[in-house]
Amino acid sequence: MTFESAPLTPLIQQAIALTPGDPCGIGPEIIARAWCLAPESTQGCFVAGDVGLMRRAMALVQAVPTFPVVEIQAPSEALHVPPRCLPVLQVVPVSPVLPWGCIDGRAGQLAGEAVLWATRAALRGELAGLVTAPLHKEALHAAGAPYNQYPGHTELLQAEAARHAGVTIELMPVRMMLANNELRTVLVSIHVSLRDALDAITFERVLQTLAITDASLSKILGRRPRMAVAGVNPHAGEGGLFGREEIDILQPCLAAARQHGMDVHGPYAPDTVFMRARKQADGRREFDVVIAMYHDQGLIPVKYLGVEQGVNVTLGLPLVRTSPDHGTAMDLAGKGVADASSMIQAIRMARQMVSGAH
Repeated sequence: MTFESAPLTPLIQQAIALTPGDPCGIGPEIIARAWCLAPESTQGCFVAGDVGLMRRAMALVQAVPTFPVVEIQAPSEALHVPPRCLPVLQVVPVSPVLPWGCIDGRAGQLAGEAVLWATRAALRGELAGLVTAPLHKEALHAAGAPYNQYPGHTELLQAEAARHAGVTIELMPVRMMLANNELRTVLVSIHVSLRDALDAITFERVLQTLAITDASLSKILGRRPRMAVAGVNPHAGEGGLFGREEIDILQPCLAAARQHGMDVHGPYAPDTVFMRARKQADGRREFDVVIAMYHDQGLIPVKYLGVEQGVNVTLGLPLVRTSPDHGTAMDLAGKGVADASSMIQAIRMARQMVSGAH
């Protein structure tokens, strides 16, 4: 199917792929709803997945279909699709109709295949970037090899990017950034125990986090970001009274980062630094991003400000990748009530990163 008469989207020169996530979760539904609620943001985007699945999802969110689901044959066709159409490229075998809300290895395999296709296409330069709807880790594991090798999206993308570059995964370090309209935070470690997270706070890992954040946000902002580093301990250690990580690790690390030209400050008391980085009513903020030492330290402030607006961005990859900041919500799947706000924000963030706007 071709759309030669429709104009190119003015904001992006290559299409952005959305992967539907677990077919039994809310991923397909929030994608369909995003097309209905924010057509200006989805122009030039397409779903890399299954046509039938997306037609089922669109029927779920619309009593009277006004956004037809159309099959395309190549990513470039998404740039020419007329308004009020949802283009889908069939990149997986035709999906069986699986019940909403179930955990099924077949669903995990279809979700994984879509992500692999989109990742490889992006690494080949055929896509501007990708937005990934949520996977279900148990379903992905039940799908068997190769999908059971990865805890989730980030590890799968990292492994594929390393393979494409011909390097080991250790030479393709990535970091998670969680962002909403008010706050950005980047994590030194992600899904490990708090005890292990403390062991991960090393000079090398923190400096690597700063370097990845500096390089990635420079592309988004068009300038080097002003980074604040959260301390590990209460009051950032209070001069060593409550711990020495700030003195022994963070202060030397920040000094080294400044020698590399990074605009980095801290370490600051973790109970106040996020307020200093929060966007104010007049649009100003003291810092562009906070470097958090572990998962909950960084994610609680962002999610408290509104999990429905949160976007997960993977930094350090040779491709643009964003995703909503929530899971598959199996208990809501198929009910037509899932909130698409985070998905819409993830699409907008991807477009911003692709276009270089800030």
